[in-house]
This record gives sequence, structure tokens and C-alpha cells, in this order.
Amino acid sequence: MSKDLVKTKLFSALLVVSIASGSLLADEVLPEINLQKSPWTVVAYEKGFFKEEFDKLGTKKVNLVPSSSAELLGAESAAVGGGALAVAQRMIYPATVQRANGLDAVLIWVSEPSNRYRAPILARVDNKNITSAKDLDGKRLGSSRISCYWSSPFETLTNLGLPLDSRLKKGRVRYDNIDNPSVAVAAVISGELDATAGHLAASQFTGAWLSGKLKVVERSADDGVYVNNGGRVTYFARRDFVNKYPNVVKAFLSAREKTREWTYDHVDEAAVIIAKELRVPLEVAKFQITHLGEWDFLGGEANAERARNSLKTFQDWYIKNGDDILVDRHLTDEQIKTFIDGRFFVGGTHSIYK
Repeated sequence: MSKDLVKTKLFSALLVVSIASGSLLADEVLPEINLQKSPWTVVAYEKGFFKEEFDKLGTKKVNLVPSSSAELLGAESAAVGGGALAVAQRMIYPATVQRANGLDAVLIWVSEPSNRYRAPILARVDNKNITSAKDLDGKRLGSSRISCYWSSPFETLTNLGLPLDSRLKKGRVRYDNIDNPSVAVAAVISGELDATAGHLAASQFTGAWLSGKLKVVERSADDGVYVNNGGRVTYFARRDFVNKYPNVVKAFLSAREKTREWTYDHVDEAAVIIAKELRVPLEVAKFQITHLGEWDFLGGEANAERARNSLKTFQDWYIKNGDDILVDRHLTDEQIKTFIDGRFFVGGTHSIYK
């Protein structure tokens, strides 16, 4: 028997073993995918970036799903956990809390650091009693607890010596957990609440802000824990989904990057798409692209280890300062390592970063 024939038979035998073990099998085809309906995803759908990336893999149908008709923050996490959404966006603080509470998900993308404009403390514009965060001593602030709307003012007020109420201890500022941002905004405007916190580029806040009903009374510290670490944006998915469809995840991230680049080059056209598909005024749509506090079109943190260190830094700070959720239940260093999935960062097998 010739050496070439021996090599051919040996290769065939190894190929059979590899196929049997699944190591050379391609991803299973995902016929359709459910994603959040958001400013960037409606642009990606309309301009064909999703089609361009997903068609290569046999994913022929993209469904854009509103996170919740009730506008409840955290609804996207429940949707991912139950399989209604394949991938969803949350800031890194709430994503970490939900992972610590048992959601078996991984972070496939983490943004660059946040900024002081992303989650300010807000009051009614004509409320002369509240001109800065110091004026909130003894007053009421309402927001969604597992969100930036809590984590940003928590740091600001803690550093001023005005801690928020928690379930364990009364603070200097009364705190109401309100998971519907529209309700919190209405409560501030009506005078039921003295203040709230939020993303001005979120549709529940943008209208009130642009119409002059709200004012910023305090912003996050430029060099603070929230801005540098806890206010980063993430995309996450269930671990079993990511393991089964890593190429689909990569296609999603690639489509997002193409959409981001196109949008910045075509702001007016993108705003028209967003206004139509999300049923918001054109002025609001454009604001959601161009405002310094927007988050849909941020650049990514390419280095997985930097992202892990950032997560560990903010988790340690919040625990040290009495975060009544993370004190009881938080991520270990090993859990942080596996929570941020290195396959999708620089050097990973499915990275979009070159």
C-alpha cells in the first residue's frame, strides 16, 4: 500500500471520528431570530444589514420584538431567560445582578466606558427647592432599582453623604422603586416625586426633556465608578443559545457594527427610519442618535480582560458601599471570567475585532 493511500485512509478515519464527536460540525441552522426592537435594530433591518449577515447562515427571518408593552425595565432579561429573545441589551450593572440572581446568560459584547451625560438626576424644571443633589436630603427619588436609574444616583448620593433608603436601612433620601420610567417621569412632573434618574435618550424621558419639563440637577462624576465601569452597555444571551449558535451571535454583532458606522454617516436618513418604525417624532429620533448620553450606537470594549476588570471594580465598590442586592448575592472572580464570553472579544474564535 502506498504512503499516499495510507495517509488518505488515516485522514478519512480521523474525519469520521471528528464528525461523530461533533467537533467539525457547523452550527445548527437557526431559521429565525427574535431581537429587541430598538433604534439601531430598526435601522439594521431596514438597510439590510441583518439580512446581509444572517442570510449567510440560513437565518432567513428576523423578528423585532418590543421588550414590553408595559415598558417595564428588566422585561428583556425575562424574555432572554424564557427564550422569547435571542439577544438583548442591558447596562452592565443590571446584567450582573440578573446573572447573580440565576439567569444563566453570558455577555457577548461590552461597550466602551460611559459618560456623565448618560444617567443624570432629574427634577421638575420649575422646582426651585431642588437645584442640586444636595437638596435631596429628606426628599423622594423614584426609579427602577435594577438599572442605571438607581446605580448612577446611588454613587452620586453616597459620595455626598446622602445615601438612598434600602430594604435593610433607612437612608437620607427616600427611595421608591418604580420599574416603569414613564410613571416615574409623570410622578416628578406632578410633584409626587422630587426627583428621578434616567437616560435622556430613552423614549420615556426624551419627550419630557425636549419639551422643557425636566432639568438636570446632578450628573455622574466624570472619574466615577458608574462612568468608568457600572454604566457600560452590554448585549447578553443565554449560555446554551450562544454555545449552540456562536456564528449567529457573531453575525448579530457584525450587523450592529455596520449599522453603527452607517448611522453616523447618515444621521438624517437613520432618524427618519427610527421615527417611522418606533413611532416617535423625528426630533426625538434624531436626539436618540446624536445626544451625548445615547447608548445604541456606542463603540465596543474589545478586550475581554478589561471588561472583566471593569465589572469586578464596580461590583466591589457597590458591595463596599452597601448595595443590598450585591451584598447578598454577587459574582465570584471565576463567574465573572465565564460571564464575559471571550470568544467574542479580541483573540476569540468569533470576534468581530480585527
